[in-house]
Amino acid sequence: MFHSICKTLLHSTNRYTVTAHNPSMVVPLILRYFSIDADTRHSFTLSYLTETCGLSPKSAFSASKIVQFKSSEQPDSVLSSFQKFGFSKIQISEMIRKFPNILCCDLEKTISPKFEFFLSRGASTRELVKIFTANPWILKSSLENQLVHTFNILIGLFQSEDKAIEAMKRNPRVLCARHEARLLPNIKTLRENGVPASYILWLISKHWQCIGAIPVKFEKIVEEVKEMGFSPLKLHFVDAIVVLIRVSKSKRDGKVEVYKRWGWSDKDITIAFKKFPRCMAISDHNITDTMDFYVNKLKLESSVVVNCPNLLGYSLKKRLIPRVSKASSIADDVHRYQNVIDFKFSRD
Repeated sequence: MFHSICKTLLHSTNRYTVTAHNPSMVVPLILRYFSIDADTRHSFTLSYLTETCGLSPKSAFSASKIVQFKSSEQPDSVLSSFQKFGFSKIQISEMIRKFPNILCCDLEKTISPKFEFFLSRGASTRELVKIFTANPWILKSSLENQLVHTFNILIGLFQSEDKAIEAMKRNPRVLCARHEARLLPNIKTLRENGVPASYILWLISKHWQCIGAIPVKFEKIVEEVKEMGFSPLKLHFVDAIVVLIRVSKSKRDGKVEVYKRWGWSDKDITIAFKKFPRCMAISDHNITDTMDFYVNKLKLESSVVVNCPNLLGYSLKKRLIPRVSKASSIADDVHRYQNVIDFKFSRD
């Protein structure tokens, strides 16, 4: 190729004569040749990504750093195939924005076999469109070595293809996880500690990132939850595991300080956490606003929330304020306000 380019440049230049006496002219001309070619490809790619794929100029520029092409033949075939699979233009655009390399995929080897596999195992076209739109990078995973292997593991865990597909729908990233290195060791840890199979499956389907944590870290957190007095036979046990994995210690310490501003002691915080682990996953801002509502607006004692910490989990704007406003005719008696709240939430 280098010889061909040099030959082309020697015959095409009309300003300089490149001979054995001035070979240094070859390098600048070659660099200029490649620069012009790269600029042409980049310009075409940007135009294609915005006009044909529907990307914004900003997204198109980012994508053009990853993929470039001289003609529309390859990307056109990819777009056409996705449309045949049932993807809308908006969904295709979203996939390209997240994973530009999808425009360079080999349809017969990369995309079609994966669709055909999951369709053959009971997934619907609509479900697959939704899954791949949200997680297009799954298409770069090996079908045999990753996707089929993972799906078979899920079937073994759930004892059902339908439930395996449901888990895949809830968290498609499960298909790309490192199972032997993380999932299986963590499942073993939970089983050894007496956690029921139903709770393990709950973690897999709803909190994949947590059960897919580094095994050493996962095992340490399980021990920490046990030391707090949580029973492995109750859902709060795995709920606490999720919180401790997702919320760093520094952030939990910050929330402890927020609760203490409302008069809670360390013992109160421990009681609330054991009853409602997610109280340590609520943002500092929401904790403050919700406590302000209960203590200053409803005139409840802070201890009321300690003993019923799930009250912190209700949306202030969407649930608490609208419901309490309906009881505006009730007197400002603390116990009557408390009865209104307990009655309304007990019906849910």
